[in-house]
Amino acid sequence: MLINHTVTQTMRFLTHRYLNLQPTPLRQVPPPQPNRAYMLYAHVPFCESLCPYCSFNRFLFQEGRARAYFQQLRTEMRLVASLGYRFQTLYVGGGTPTVLVDELIQTIELAHQLFPLTEVSCETNPNHMTLENARRLSPYIQRMSVGVQSFNDHQLKHMLRYDRFGSGADILRQLALVQNQFKFLNIDLIFNLPGQTEAQLLEDVAQACRSGANQITFYPLMSSPSVSQAMRKTLGQPSYTNERRYYDLIVSAMQDRFQLSTVWNFGQADPSLPAEDAMIDEYIINYAEYVGLGSGSFSYLDGHLYVNTFSVNEYARQVEGGQMALTAQASFSRREQMLYRFMMDLFGLRLDKAKFRQEFGTAVDAALAPEIALLALAGAFEQNDRSALTLSARGRYLLLIMMREFFVGMNTVRDQARAALPESERLQLCATVQAH
Repeated sequence: MLINHTVTQTMRFLTHRYLNLQPTPLRQVPPPQPNRAYMLYAHVPFCESLCPYCSFNRFLFQEGRARAYFQQLRTEMRLVASLGYRFQTLYVGGGTPTVLVDELIQTIELAHQLFPLTEVSCETNPNHMTLENARRLSPYIQRMSVGVQSFNDHQLKHMLRYDRFGSGADILRQLALVQNQFKFLNIDLIFNLPGQTEAQLLEDVAQACRSGANQITFYPLMSSPSVSQAMRKTLGQPSYTNERRYYDLIVSAMQDRFQLSTVWNFGQADPSLPAEDAMIDEYIINYAEYVGLGSGSFSYLDGHLYVNTFSVNEYARQVEGGQMALTAQASFSRREQMLYRFMMDLFGLRLDKAKFRQEFGTAVDAALAPEIALLALAGAFEQNDRSALTLSARGRYLLLIMMREFFVGMNTVRDQARAALPESERLQLCATVQAH
């Protein structure tokens, strides 16, 4: 449809315009501002194999290199604590943060010593979710997110995951072993994969519902220029032809047992838990600002995006020298910050107008009148009154498009940062991608 194409092209233009990195002279992020809540993100850029569709900063796992990195990550954590930050939430992403469980536990323990943490989320792969690992990690992690991507063996082979993580049936059995170990067990799945059939998609939905997970995230396929060639060779040529229909199928098939927490995250209804207690993948919804630790991490503070170096070697040199490894930044105008918050809140299904006014000192209806009028004309809102904006079914898909293109734009930012890698690290990354 015309509106879908218009939103896609508009978001591509805006992300290209706004997400433009410039070198930064800063050696640490700015200190916290009074009465603001921040989240802490820690990035572990090591994987046992490299998926062709992934644009995150990642390198093949080498134990010695990874152990040194975890030590540097903890050093950087202490640097951030010295600035006065007091985080309640930690999200550990990657890469594969569970490549060294003992190092991960030490890192979380330090975070608890430095900050008043109340919740920790972590990412992992199916082969790491053994019962032994789950029992070791469950005292430290409230929400474990497992990257499944698909239960279909054909798709797993095309994604180069079958040999490493096993068949869909193997993954399902692995999840069953750990389903009661964490307060929240989330599984990530990708839909609209090249060649994916409606039957394959619905089987993924059915298997996900049988997995024992109490949260399920269905991401649309996203990539960036740096991985598009590798993805075409393994998965095939991406297309958006089926995206809307597949999204509607997912929502319809999930609605009896799960409810939407964001545009693409589904939580199992649990009457014992208030809705606001759910922990979801997109920490950017609950926290307007965050600090990133580790090579390839981002920080978003007071309208500025800061990027840590993607070079593990340079990261080590900077942190061991007593400073954070910032390499670039992008700055956003006040209106751009409002647009970002507008999109993030709607991605979380509801924009509270009083909260927006409190944050920006102006009414969202006046500040973003053209955007709201365009979305209203497209039938995007179920509720648009003095208190809130909420999304219709049509609006949820339009937000999916926006977020898909936003994350593709962020992947392009990663490409910019990765381009500054020393030749030795670039060659290593290229060699490992080609080898798979």
